[in-house]
Amino acid sequence: MKYNQLSTKPVKQAKRLGRGISAGQGKTAGRGTKGQAARTGYSKNPGFAGGSNPLMQKLPKLAGFKSHKVKPENIYTAQLNQFSKVDCESLFQAGLISSPYVNVKLLFKGELTKAVEVNLPSASQAAINAIESKGGSFNKTARLKRPSLKTKT
Repeated sequence: MKYNQLSTKPVKQAKRLGRGISAGQGKTAGRGTKGQAARTGYSKNPGFAGGSNPLMQKLPKLAGFKSHKVKPENIYTAQLNQFSKVDCESLFQAGLISSPYVNVKLLFKGELTKAVEVNLPSASQAAINAIESKGGSFNKTARLKRPSLKTKT
């Protein structure tokens, strides 16, 4: 590229306010007539809503906060006695969870009577201790992803 091939964009000059009536922005220079906003040094607070209650003061008064985090479905140690190997698919087949793709957490509640192999996304420490004390094992697995609805054609 050569010096004579450089292209520049013209810079728009700022309006010169208050330079007489024929200048287009003379006399009050677009500041209206009198009042606080017509004086130098005036600046509105961010969020000022012209005397009505500003948005950020209204917001905390709105009701509630809804968390969009999906809560896990709970399974208890007493429910594992009917299984020898537990995973999300077997819990769904038994009707203990709504879908094999939900997040499942094993909690300690009730007595475990036999050794069980558990493959779930999460469990409480007390539940893991109960499984291991009966000779079973707990393996943390990732939550099953739903199959894609896209079909190959």
